[in-house]
Amino acid sequence: MPLVTRVTDLIGRTPLFELAATATGTRLLLKLEQFNPTGAAKIRMAREMVLDAERRGLLRSGGHIIESTSGNTGLGLAVVAAERGYRFTAVVDHHACKDKLRAMRAMGAELVFVADEGDDNLATSAREDLAEAMAAERDDAYFTEQHNNDANAVGYYPVAEELLEDVERVDILLSAVGTGGSLFGTATRLRQLGCTPYVIGVEPVGSIAFGGPGGPYWQSGTGTPPGATIGTAVDYSLLDEGVKVTDVAAFATARAVAAELGLMIGGSAGGSVYAALTRLEEFPPGSTVVTIVCDGGEKYLDTVFDDEWMNERDLLDAGTEREVALLLRRYTPAARTTLVEAR
Repeated sequence: MPLVTRVTDLIGRTPLFELAATATGTRLLLKLEQFNPTGAAKIRMAREMVLDAERRGLLRSGGHIIESTSGNTGLGLAVVAAERGYRFTAVVDHHACKDKLRAMRAMGAELVFVADEGDDNLATSAREDLAEAMAAERDDAYFTEQHNNDANAVGYYPVAEELLEDVERVDILLSAVGTGGSLFGTATRLRQLGCTPYVIGVEPVGSIAFGGPGGPYWQSGTGTPPGATIGTAVDYSLLDEGVKVTDVAAFATARAVAAELGLMIGGSAGGSVYAALTRLEEFPPGSTVVTIVCDGGEKYLDTVFDDEWMNERDLLDAGTEREVALLLRRYTPAARTTLVEAR
């Protein structure tokens, strides 16, 4: 790593982790985006949205960035705003993890809540409406509008480039869909580079992007809740398959991966890993399956990894955690098995 002078210079070149492998040579690789500054993938698109706004003359020196966020986009924008001399206001709800809110404040962001203390329901639509209204009232303000901003997907083009530097090809790209930028931006750039993966999007049960009845869910920063508009970053023309995973399965997977391997991943990434592990044998032999892990589990110590919080919401399921643990052991890569045996 060269000497750098800005936090955003540290974005990218995140590692690939081989989580699982079958006897037929299919591998499940995790692109660990928690190794970015702020511990999340979304700083990639936060930077690109700001740079794009500057290039287009939409954000002037000393201007005001406004965004509706469940946390990780806000963290990224807080970094970029601090570096480039902008004021940043994050419109949030209490569904967001407390540590994300604290970190945004620590980096100088102003938080505006759309719900009262104690109301921890997801309020995506209300957040977006307020952020848009606030930006319209200020001459110097720019609403980055991550769900409908073309720069969102472009921010993830380097993910595809990094993947093809590390592996020969990506056969299956399977990841969570929130704004859609990480999955579809990566898929777009892979195609531009001559690699056409089978694309599987994963959303929580209760999200409406892939159809079906909507409802409440606890997976943070992913999905499209009822009442919210599906953003333009969700590119259905690139989607081969959309699947839904329950909160119980997603969180059990995150907890099992932590307990078995010492690797902390977020709840939405747990949903993607669950979808991949439970059908790994179905993929063609020798497939390279990649999941983008959008953030780490350290941000969810007071939710996903807290038994009391989980029990209060009927999300704790020891049986599903055991099921995932067994899959992880069944698909342990040979290199990891050799390392354990050597000890």
